[in-house]
Amino acid sequence: QTVPEELQNGGGFGYVVAFRPFGTVSWMQTVVASPDAARYVFRNETLPPFSPYEVKVGVYNNKGEGSFSPVTVVYSAEEEPTRAPTTVLARSLSASDVEVSWTPPQENHHKGRIQGYEVRCWRHDEKEENAKRIRTVGNQTSTKVTNLRGNVLYHLAVRAYNTAGTGPSSAAVNVTTKKPRECLAAINLDAVRAVDISAISASSSLFPLLQVLYRWNRQSSTSVIETNKTSVELSLPFNEDYIIEIKPFSDGGDGSSSEQIRIPKISNAYARGSGSSTSNACTLSAISTIMISLTARSSL
Repeated sequence: QTVPEELQNGGGFGYVVAFRPFGTVSWMQTVVASPDAARYVFRNETLPPFSPYEVKVGVYNNKGEGSFSPVTVVYSAEEEPTRAPTTVLARSLSASDVEVSWTPPQENHHKGRIQGYEVRCWRHDEKEENAKRIRTVGNQTSTKVTNLRGNVLYHLAVRAYNTAGTGPSSAAVNVTTKKPRECLAAINLDAVRAVDISAISASSSLFPLLQVLYRWNRQSSTSVIETNKTSVELSLPFNEDYIIEIKPFSDGGDGSSSEQIRIPKISNAYARGSGSSTSNACTLSAISTIMISLTARSSL
């Protein structure tokens, strides 16, 4: 940084730049006569890339020399990475996200430093030059690629970069995103008597797994039953209101929940297994059957 005029303390102000290869004894010096100068370039065509130098800058004016700055280490320009990352792996996290990891290349540190990595991701039906690019910083060796299409084959490749540019690319790896989740377009309550989802049997392949969520109306905790069948039977105490929701789920994520279905208290007269003893009211349960009609559609 230049010295403000009010601190130059006289005419003929300028700078003395002293530098030497790191680890050597003798300083080389040059004078920069302009008080507004903020840089000096030392040119040497034989200088290896990324060579460390110790540098300090002093000041002078017509009355003599001032003090030098503290010594700092600077490097000559580096070369771009010359080797590609290895052991590139990719795995699908969901219908829209994949994770990619890699091993850093065995780079020649005398030519430069790796400042991060560039991950390229492109669909099988796209050209590589149109790939989506994600850059990491530092020593990070994995990242997530998001906002992808579901159930699509992607190619991914990784390369290192620094201030000089980007190095060679790794071999591409393939990954297919998971199938997108399905959703329930509508759920209609037909009658009150158990949870029977036989109405979707004709299209049950759309929903390989279902979750039935139910809770006592006055409780916040929810119980969950998972099934790959088209019907499920719940045993509920006959003297409480219950709230039920149904939603599909898969590796691609959870589908949309149905609207909440309220199951009102069931009369003791309809309780299966109920007897004269009132002490068994919570263990002797009534089976309430709810006929549910489902309309299914893909979320795509």
